[in-house]
Amino acid sequence: MRDGILRRLIKEGQVAKEGAMQKRYRVTLTEGERRDLQTMVSTGKSAARKLVRARILLLADQAEGGPAKMDVEIVEALGCGRATVERVRQDFVEEGLEETLKPKPTTRTYVRRLDGAAEAHLVALACGTAPEGRARWTLRLLADRMVALGHVDAISHEAVRQTLKKTI
Repeated sequence: MRDGILRRLIKEGQVAKEGAMQKRYRVTLTEGERRDLQTMVSTGKSAARKLVRARILLLADQAEGGPAKMDVEIVEALGCGRATVERVRQDFVEEGLEETLKPKPTTRTYVRRLDGAAEAHLVALACGTAPEGRARWTLRLLADRMVALGHVDAISHEAVRQTLKKTI
């Protein structure tokens, strides 16, 4: 809704081409960079994320001969989020073309559900005799028994599966 109003105001000349304020990160591609990005996009042989970032840069290019599209127009044309467009602009200005197109490694750290001793108890339990009335252990039974025995406070059957997959 808001984007439609902004587009109408731009057509009527009441808002500058860049929106209410000037863009902080302005994308200006050289002829070589533009040619490389157009080649990459036209062949379509790269990762999807890399291609979207290349298209964003091509549409946001404010150099001589570039389309200089607004973020709203880029979002509509490519179907990506506005924050993505802003982030690509910022990455290009701060880090350059190559770094903008490369995927960044994740900084997320995963907490281990089981330490070495708890893993050993789980493996021993899984290799042992199944509970009364059962032919074999299920992942949910193993998770419930690990909690009942006090080896962990809580654990999901999926964590049990992943642990057993890597250890057995």
